[in-house]
Amino acid sequence: MGTLYLVRHGQASLGAADYDQLSALGQRQSQLLGAYFARTGTAFEAVHTGTLRRHLQTWQGIAEGMQTELPAQHWDGLNEYDSDALIQALQPDTLPQPDSPEGYRQHFRLLREGLGAWMQGRSAPAGMPSYHDFVSGIRAVLDHVRSAHSGNVLLVSSGGVISSAIGDLLDTPPAARIELNMRLRNSAVSEFVFTPKRHALQSFNTLPHLDPASQAALITYA
Repeated sequence: MGTLYLVRHGQASLGAADYDQLSALGQRQSQLLGAYFARTGTAFEAVHTGTLRRHLQTWQGIAEGMQTELPAQHWDGLNEYDSDALIQALQPDTLPQPDSPEGYRQHFRLLREGLGAWMQGRSAPAGMPSYHDFVSGIRAVLDHVRSAHSGNVLLVSSGGVISSAIGDLLDTPPAARIELNMRLRNSAVSEFVFTPKRHALQSFNTLPHLDPASQAALITYA
């Protein structure tokens, strides 16, 4: 039996012109996670990531913390949905980048609505696959893990991918998948145990590398 560690990327750059870039805090979160893996003797026989910069930078930070040069395999199927496209499918008018508490609340309210419409097939955001095809891309990676590995495997991706993987595994409705997505914290670890036949959920949204009270200020959601 193997264990798949699903890691959400470190804090990115919400509100900036380019979200797909780890902040300094996101880099620190990633390095601390790698140091935790090293300290607990957690080694990986394989690493799988999406192709987005925040995924690659998160793995780079983890690798630095672990002091490993293990190569990663990159998958388009682990790339996140386009939140701007989801919102614009429902709200065609151009919205300013969120830069205030009110702006962030509006952003996430519209994102929830956009996710629900996409998951239920009520919208077709520009440049995005259907939700069925999005999940199919995730399943392809999970199928590969089951067929190719039997030990510890690391997967670095985004909240939408990880929550969809869990929701698909547990056969949850869209509303539950959206809630899982919104609760995932930056650099959080969820675990699947797996055999050649199936995956099973072991843990969700843990931050063992940030458990000490001195690290509380490093816990973020976006």
